[in-house]
Amino acid sequence: MTAHSYFPNQIASVLYAMAGDDCSLYFDLDSLTPKQQADHVSNIELTGMLQVAHLYMGKPQDHVAMFDEFTHSPWRELLEFYQGAFEQMGTQPIKPENRHFHPRESFYDSVADNRPNVDLTTIYLVSGSNAPLHRSKEALEVSRAINSKMVLARNAQSAGIPVPETLVVTKGEMESPQVREFVQRHGEVMLKILGLAGARNVTTINSVQAGITYLAEYDPDMEVVLQRKLPADKFTEMTVDLIITPDTIEIANVRRILFADGLWVGNLIGASVPLTAEQEAILLKVGEYARELGYVDANGLNCGIDYFISDDETLVIEINARWTGGLFPAEMTKRLGLGDTDVVAFFDTVTVESLPRYQAFVAEHLYPQDGAFANVPIGFSPFPLQVDGREVVFVWHMVVGDLDAFKLAKRGALGAGDMPTADQLSLVV
Repeated sequence: MTAHSYFPNQIASVLYAMAGDDCSLYFDLDSLTPKQQADHVSNIELTGMLQVAHLYMGKPQDHVAMFDEFTHSPWRELLEFYQGAFEQMGTQPIKPENRHFHPRESFYDSVADNRPNVDLTTIYLVSGSNAPLHRSKEALEVSRAINSKMVLARNAQSAGIPVPETLVVTKGEMESPQVREFVQRHGEVMLKILGLAGARNVTTINSVQAGITYLAEYDPDMEVVLQRKLPADKFTEMTVDLIITPDTIEIANVRRILFADGLWVGNLIGASVPLTAEQEAILLKVGEYARELGYVDANGLNCGIDYFISDDETLVIEINARWTGGLFPAEMTKRLGLGDTDVVAFFDTVTVESLPRYQAFVAEHLYPQDGAFANVPIGFSPFPLQVDGREVVFVWHMVVGDLDAFKLAKRGALGAGDMPTADQLSLVV
């Protein structure tokens, strides 16, 4: 098999091909609930940002598969702007002639039929939708096991992985005495099901009825993870990427997760995000567990771990045997030679009518420069959506330097409805 979640920086030639594959890992895409279908479509469209970011993740001679929406105006022109910005910042991106465009509806079949002559194909994760590229039932079963919240919950104790107190049940067992006692004892509980990234499959409940309501559209045998909610005033949510090979497990980066309105929107990366020896030992143990389940390749696979830290505890909550959103800005910092410099990377929206002003703002403060802050564009999605009667597009942005200075400058350069998430970002724990 030559398609997997290979860690970037491969010496071999690489085709990057990712198009929102979380949902097809566990579900038949033809039998999704209405919410799952909406989330799945949204996830695919957000993947456009990753496809743009692949340009700087790869070498000039590598290749990238992209949605053919990028060939239409104004996305074609915006893509060229990003290509030029990556070149100006010195990241040595994939050459324009090595961008390949495919229909969203038949993305992986089209990629498989028109795959360039490369040594490796890097995918987001081994899943059902990208089977035309990996063609491995064995790898698919490994992916289903290692990415499963339920499997981790059942195996954590025997594997020596510390996790919050957890209960695994089915939807049909939600009214059982065991579940009622668990919810009553903890007051607030995290409810998790299989599905999509970005917390779309996670919610907080404070009663059994709230859980039943949330699970209304699912079958009675749907498995559910109930987990003690860790108090935000004592715990900080973190994430790392590991590189897993048969002989080594290496921590590639460490990030603090940033939220807005309860959703993951980005990361803080740099010297302000330390890793203690005790935390490192726990994270490497998780990597060993993933490798024992079969998630390993000689070329090195990427594996993300979500965990919480307090003054005296490190608790693992999720294993993501795939590429992670935070991997992209973490690798950008390496390509820019930023070392331990703190950076903030986040998703945001810009109105379509403000795109020229956004490009001018990015260009004016483009890294590197000596001002209070510098802009580092990462990606954008070519799928606009309606928000409060206005057409907006998702952008992926990184700030080097003074975050408050950036906020002030963007307010002066852009419209009132542009980059609203930036105003909510705070580095205060």
